[in-house]
Amino acid sequence: MTETVPSHGFARAPGSHRSQVEVEVTHGIGLHARPSVAFTRLAKSFPCTVEVAVDGSGEWLNGKSIVKIIGARIRRGTRLRIRAEGSRAEEAVAALSELVRRDFDEERRIGRTDGRADGRPA
Repeated sequence: MTETVPSHGFARAPGSHRSQVEVEVTHGIGLHARPSVAFTRLAKSFPCTVEVAVDGSGEWLNGKSIVKIIGARIRRGTRLRIRAEGSRAEEAVAALSELVRRDFDEERRIGRTDGRADGRPA
């Protein structure tokens, strides 16, 4: 679900578009290297600004920075707020939140169906 949000840290240009969503990370081990790369690669495919806040933190991280995303140590169960502003902001937020909900498409790549990389039960 996307929603229009007030200006909190965005320098809003006239006529710009804004969107924000909150989503829970359900991937077995969170945002390790591959999911972080998938997230930032997708974020970079949009011309808008993309930012992420972790578990209600007031700190917004550059969603296009692999260093920032991996450095946040985002684990399973973490709530992410994803926001974007600019051209295609709503599309970016929708695509990124769906990627998180799909466990970063990891299961498709490694053939797992339980969301865990180590094969142990959740």
